Amino acid sequence: MIAELPLVGAGGEPVDFRRTLASHGVASLPPSRIDDEAWTLEVTLPSGRGARTVRVSEGRARRAHVEGATDSVLAQLRHMFRLDEDLSGFYTVARDDPQLVWAAAGAGRMLRSTTVFEDVVKTICTTNCAWSGTVRMVTSLVDHLGVASPTGGHTFPRPGAMAEAGLEFYRDVARAGYRGAYLQKLADDVASGSLDLERLNDPGIPDDEVEQRLLALPGVGPYAAAHVMLTSLGRYSRLVLDSWTRPTYAKLAGRKASDKTIEHKFRRYGDFAGLAFWLLLTRSWVPDEPL
Repeated sequence: MIAELPLVGAGGEPVDFRRTLASHGVASLPPSRIDDEAWTLEVTLPSGRGARTVRVSEGRARRAHVEGATDSVLAQLRHMFRLDEDLSGFYTVARDDPQLVWAAAGAGRMLRSTTVFEDVVKTICTTNCAWSGTVRMVTSLVDHLGVASPTGGHTFPRPGAMAEAGLEFYRDVARAGYRGAYLQKLADDVASGSLDLERLNDPGIPDDEVEQRLLALPGVGPYAAAHVMLTSLGRYSRLVLDSWTRPTYAKLAGRKASDKTIEHKFRRYGDFAGLAFWLLLTRSWVPDEPL
């Protein structure tokens, strides 16, 4: 069975399927697998009491094809593709910016996980390590603690499963190092109900408060907070400034710049400043369509 997913944002704006798949590296971590040659997404998601692995591919007329989806899985995919988000305000500014006018054709949607919890865990796994270490940690969590689908895939683990895993698992299997205690504590707080990360999706909470709540989490510093705000929560006011973005910007600009200078450069975008900065840095991740 093949279902269709309309690629249209909440403001009627187009959604670029390929640029959404390639929007950021964390989006490619298990339980997702992105093929950037065939431009497909394969992901295992919770479905009823079990799990289901689906394949999403680009269709015609701004639609995506979804193979093997149930209604609940389609709802999760709509959330992942952020189809409830209106980026038309960002595109209005981008159309007057020679460096970002291309983005107004549908770029800028950050592919997120089905829960904020999953995105926070994955972001913690990116801190202070090589990308290969991030892949190892997240793959171990999924393969050992996730729910299996009939076709062999696994979901991202529920908070309870991560909370019940002993510190030995995080040390010897996931090899998460110092992050292990942080991940177990975070999972235990969410599983017990003492921490509600999904509440951060509430647009009524100011960005400053969201940032402070993230910074209060174990293992989350300024980089991780900005990353979660950008890629998971649709809070684009903060720029992700780290060991990759700073030199990448310097290369594009032709010289090094202070963080304050970079922030000033994107001030015109207001609450979309972080999104504009990210798109400028990552344009080359997807080849431009021929004219």
